[in-house]
Amino acid sequence: MRLNIIKQRSLWWTISAVVIAAGIIAMIVSWTNPDIGAPLRPGLDFVGGTKLQVELDCTVPENCDRPIDINTVREVMESQGQGGSTIQIIGEKQQGVTIRTKTLDVEQRNQLQTVLKEQIGTFDPKATQISTVGPTLGRQIFIAGALAILVSFVGILIYLTIRFQFDYAFFAFVALFHDVFVTMGIFSILGLVAGVEVDSLFVVAILTIIGFSVNDTVVIYDRVREVISLNPEEPIDKVVDDAVNQTLTRSINTSFTTMLPLFAIYLFGGETLKNFALALIIGFIAGAYSSIFIASTMLAWWRERHPVAPPKPKMVKSQEQV
Repeated sequence: MRLNIIKQRSLWWTISAVVIAAGIIAMIVSWTNPDIGAPLRPGLDFVGGTKLQVELDCTVPENCDRPIDINTVREVMESQGQGGSTIQIIGEKQQGVTIRTKTLDVEQRNQLQTVLKEQIGTFDPKATQISTVGPTLGRQIFIAGALAILVSFVGILIYLTIRFQFDYAFFAFVALFHDVFVTMGIFSILGLVAGVEVDSLFVVAILTIIGFSVNDTVVIYDRVREVISLNPEEPIDKVVDDAVNQTLTRSINTSFTTMLPLFAIYLFGGETLKNFALALIIGFIAGAYSSIFIASTMLAWWRERHPVAPPKPKMVKSQEQV
């Protein structure tokens, strides 16, 4: 099967534009939401506070007969002076709850757990998770993460400019932004509709996505450069189409085999790794898509309008000249 990548580039660009626009709208809505106040719903790592996660103990008779009522939890939090807390019911049978509130000391946490037990039921001590992060540490984590992403972008731009040419590097850069915005946009939507939060592992996921995406793009660009050197007179559209189709199987196989363990982690891993795996799955799909349909088609579009002279053939000295 041969794909006509260049011929249908308007379609590929439209799909990306729609997904990114939806994500940007979600980030604006999330930012203006007083309960979130950020483009993505920030987790405890970034804003600081106390996170309490509890699940009902189903070994206790009649303890799990009904799901947890979020309104009951909200009333408990208000009675404890924590009315602005973020509450999320978890689990397929809705028999667990995650509460993120301002920093609580040991006595306040014990008091909160006691009142919740009285109103909701007995909790499984093995499933209870409590973590506290100060706002200063959360700010430091955010700044360090943002700096790491910025440095990676700059390093990749310099590397690709040296290895290829500036236009190659620029459109690879565009593809990287595409992957990051798609991942952030989808997580912003999930934050609004499902309460999904981002933490320090999300920053790690973004850095991993950047590395994966640029690797796939470099493979295609290497092939484009090789085809140009072999057939310098061929139209750039045909060169890029040939290069993409010649590397298509490799790109699909690499992406598929990479995502298999990620799906396993998402489906069977612990709660702390689910969002990390989900971010990687979204980013890797976006990265494979952008390498094939965005970086290559934009390079062809640019070279078509700003052609570069083919390299001059090397002069071979005749025996008489020698």
